[in-house]
Amino acid sequence: MTRLTTYVGTCRCCGEVRSTHPLQIGTACGAAGTHLGPRALGLAAWLNKRLGLTVRSTCRVLKDLCGLKITPSGLTQALDRVADKSRPAFDRLVAELRRQPGVWVDETSWWVGGPKWWLWVFTSPDLTVYHIDSSRGRDVVLDMLGADFKGVLTSDCLASYEKLPYKMHKCYAHHLKAISQAYEKEPSDYLLQLRGLLHAAMLLQAYRDDLSPPEWAEKRRHLEDRADELLLRSTPPTGAAKVAARIRKRRRWLFTFLDDPSLEATNNRAERALRPAVIARKLSCGNKTLRGKHTWEILTSLAATCHQRGQDFLESLRPQLGLVPNPVR
Repeated sequence: MTRLTTYVGTCRCCGEVRSTHPLQIGTACGAAGTHLGPRALGLAAWLNKRLGLTVRSTCRVLKDLCGLKITPSGLTQALDRVADKSRPAFDRLVAELRRQPGVWVDETSWWVGGPKWWLWVFTSPDLTVYHIDSSRGRDVVLDMLGADFKGVLTSDCLASYEKLPYKMHKCYAHHLKAISQAYEKEPSDYLLQLRGLLHAAMLLQAYRDDLSPPEWAEKRRHLEDRADELLLRSTPPTGAAKVAARIRKRRRWLFTFLDDPSLEATNNRAERALRPAVIARKLSCGNKTLRGKHTWEILTSLAATCHQRGQDFLESLRPQLGLVPNPVR
């Protein structure tokens, strides 16, 4: 607990005037003069948005471990104010996202006072942005990344990701799952050859540093030729026809991840970013209000990004919660 001392004076022109303290986050006085400081609010945001504790459980942790008494409704309002002050930092994250060389995207169902909402995640090795929307369409991706996004977008094969003006890669894990399911129903050498093609591409990426540029280019050309030979067959086995059509439709994106060593064959990065949110959804079902939605997007995105960058989330919030926010750029 820190006691802040401020002073009250009277100005002939302005009337009553009050001083402020650099650690002060509000101007309330009297009975309302005691409030949670920036580190306590940061801890609450970290527990609730990053670790997925319910608001009531967060209040209990603050009381039992820190001796801080606050009601669930009071904490909810306090986190809303934290999110409002952190909005500029969130907007900078979105702007930085649009400059990333590679972005992984996924979505899952969500709740905002009712069903039929969607939680989207846009992530890279350096940052994560969560966005909650009533739409599951391509317009969400365009709004988040902008029409001028120059990086590679890695996703699953949802139709929302098909007609976008970006360079893309489609998740190998989803392709391999489709091949395995088809093989269980009707085994064929054709499906094994498709599986071998994808595994060969992943091995080529893994051993990129062990091959000379000419060797790597030759093996890449061999993969391209083999893919064309398999996918252009006019009469694949009946049970594999659907899988062949699935991969043939996305042929131009089949080996995009080989163009850059920082890219990956699967969309696991986005799915891992969604997992904490899915666990939190089991407890809270999502958000009750639009205000809560905005708070969740902002604070969860900032907390996840701090974790990726090895930064202290509590300290990152401190400069933004003062009476005159001073965001760290």
